Amino acid sequence: MTAESRVVADIGGTNSRLAVFHESSGRFSSVATFRNSDHSSLEDILGLWQSNLKETCPANACFAIAAPLAGDRVKMVNIGWSFSRCELGHQFGFEHLHWLNDFEANAHALPHLQATDLTPVQPGKARDHEDVCTVGPGTGLGGAALRWIGGRPCAFAAEPGHMGLSPGSDLELAIFRELLPIHGNIYAELLVSGKGLVTLYETIAHIAGATAEPLEPAEVSKRALEGKDPHCQQALGTFCALLGSACGDFLVANGIYGGLYIAGGIAPRIAGFLQSSEFLERMHSKGAMGEHLRATPVSIVTAEYPGLLGAAHAPV
Repeated sequence: MTAESRVVADIGGTNSRLAVFHESSGRFSSVATFRNSDHSSLEDILGLWQSNLKETCPANACFAIAAPLAGDRVKMVNIGWSFSRCELGHQFGFEHLHWLNDFEANAHALPHLQATDLTPVQPGKARDHEDVCTVGPGTGLGGAALRWIGGRPCAFAAEPGHMGLSPGSDLELAIFRELLPIHGNIYAELLVSGKGLVTLYETIAHIAGATAEPLEPAEVSKRALEGKDPHCQQALGTFCALLGSACGDFLVANGIYGGLYIAGGIAPRIAGFLQSSEFLERMHSKGAMGEHLRATPVSIVTAEYPGLLGAAHAPV
C-alpha cells in the first residue's frame, strides 16, 4: 500500500504517541503524547486524538504496539488493555490499518536516523545495508533485528525481556538468591526495565540491611546520577551490567554484529553513566564471540520519536 499520508502510532507500556506522517515532505503533524495511566483504553486515546485533529484524518494507518501480534485480539500485559484489531480499525474509520510490534518499528527507524539522533557507546564502522539489532529497556525490555533481504530492510520482532538472565558478580548472585524463591525464574525484564530498576534498588537495600524508600524508576536514576544514594548507585550500575549481558546474548542469538542500537525511554537519560559502567565489559563477555562483540558499533538512540519514525517508514 502506498499513501500520501498515514496516521502513525507508537503504543507503549507507559505512553502512547500519535501523529500524521506526510510522505511527500517526510514530516509529521498533529503529534501528541498521552500517558496511558490517564486513560482507560487505547480507544479512549484514539478518540481524544481524532476529536482534536485540525486536519483531515488519513484513511491509512500504521500502529506500532508493545505486545505480541498473534491473531486479532491484542493483549497488552503491562497495562491490562485488550482490544480487537479489526474492530478498532472499523471504529476509527481506517480503510487500511497495518500493525507491527513496537520494536519492529524501532528497527524500521534505524536507516532513517541521523548522527545527531545517536550517542555513541562503542565505536565501530557501521556499513550501509548491514544487519543490525535494537534493544530497549523501558516499561519492559523489547528488541528486534533488522535484516536486509533482496535490498530491502525487513524487521523481525523478538522478546529479549523474557530470555533468561545469569548473575555475573557476587552482588548479582545475592540479588538472584533473594528473588528466585519469590519469582521462580529470573528473566531479563524482571531486572532490566523501569520496574526492574526499582526491584534492584529495593533488593540491594534489603541485602544491606537498610529500608528502601518508595521510589519511582526516574527517582532511582536521579539519585544515582547525583551520587546521593549508594544503594541507587549500585542499582543503576547493576542495571547497566545486566543490560550489557542481555544485549550480548541478543546479538549472539541473532548472529548480528553490524550494530546495536539501544532504544527505549531509560537509556538516553543515563547515557553518561552507562558509558562508564560495566555495560560493555558484560556485553563482550560471551566466550569466543567476544571478538565480534568488541567490533560491533553500539549507540544509544536519542531521537524524539523513533517509534513514529519506524511506523512512518515500515512497508505496509
